Amino acid sequence: MTVTSKIFLVEDDMLVASVMRQALCRNDKLEIILCSTAAECMNNLHMNPDIVVIDYNLPDQDGLSLMKNIKTYNSQIMTIICSGQESLEVVVNSYKQGANEYILKNENMVVNIENAINNLMMNVTLRKEVEFLKDQIIDRNKYSNIIGNSNPVLRVLRLIQKVEKNNMTVLVTGQSGTGKELVAKALHFNSPRARKPFVIVNMGAIPTELVESELFGHEKGAFTDARERRIGKFEEADGGTIFLDEIGEMDLGLQSKLLRVLQEKEVTRIGSNKIMKLDFRLIAATNRNMATEVKEGRFREDLFYRLQGFLIHLPPLKERGDDIILLAKNFLAEFCQQSKMEQLTISKEACKFMLEYAWPGNIRELKAVIERAALMSENKIITIEDLTFVTA
Repeated sequence: MTVTSKIFLVEDDMLVASVMRQALCRNDKLEIILCSTAAECMNNLHMNPDIVVIDYNLPDQDGLSLMKNIKTYNSQIMTIICSGQESLEVVVNSYKQGANEYILKNENMVVNIENAINNLMMNVTLRKEVEFLKDQIIDRNKYSNIIGNSNPVLRVLRLIQKVEKNNMTVLVTGQSGTGKELVAKALHFNSPRARKPFVIVNMGAIPTELVESELFGHEKGAFTDARERRIGKFEEADGGTIFLDEIGEMDLGLQSKLLRVLQEKEVTRIGSNKIMKLDFRLIAATNRNMATEVKEGRFREDLFYRLQGFLIHLPPLKERGDDIILLAKNFLAEFCQQSKMEQLTISKEACKFMLEYAWPGNIRELKAVIERAALMSENKIITIEDLTFVTA
């Protein structure tokens, strides 16, 4: 496998940044991205840099504080601090706080940065190669809620496995009924946040005028019907994961407030001046084409890019082949057990019918069809007539 590394240069002096970039671009295995402020760096961490070169003195934040925030976001990101300070105390403190390298700003700075990056790249390459091999091995016991062995499903499981352990924002896309909530649960319950809250919010089910209160909470008396204090869903998810289903339904006017919450990781209840710092992971889902929504002005472009830290797209059921039969048999067994019915089977003709049917409602439709067929069946076997009856 060919391994390339993404390097962020966080430097407010554009001349220095340009010189460093020009030198590093000689290596075609490096992708160089310039950031002039700490804020710009943090806002672009969803691009997953491997190494961040940080100026010790930045206009909006000191380099060590930025480094700490980067490590909190993703501890695997390697950092190089560049400073004009030769104080041993500063150097030692930088390493203590997590710097992988400390480079003095002198006439040898660019060469030293090149050498440091080359050294760190050996670790990056090794880690990526190990991750690549691990990605090929899927522990199905961890994902027992996601049924299927088709290639499209295995690709989804590999993506979940790749991102489940970190704090990246994940956007799950796919048609209605494809199992987006199952993916969100798999991400949460296999993450370090598994013992913390998993809060589900269906954005399409909340009246527009109540969304802000539902998400951010309100104080008693904040508006006419606010008879008592109520904590919002983000506050409820503190320490855990919040899953915003059908995010594409969100009113355009509230999207800027959501963007700020995601950027600052803080909320203020309606009717309060108190800012609450929160620790949460966001997973969002939609059945809409978000690029089209952005193009037509119904969804903010900056929020879309913020949400799309890591994209997982779910295939429609009709593309999953024999998974259809696996799912059908699983739904049938569960329904018979819950209904205290004798276990039923599915005829070969019925299986062939299901494999050829388009399933516009995806997994949700399949489950409904199987349960109704089980009720309608007059034998111990579901026939094509049972399925034809409920899908007509």
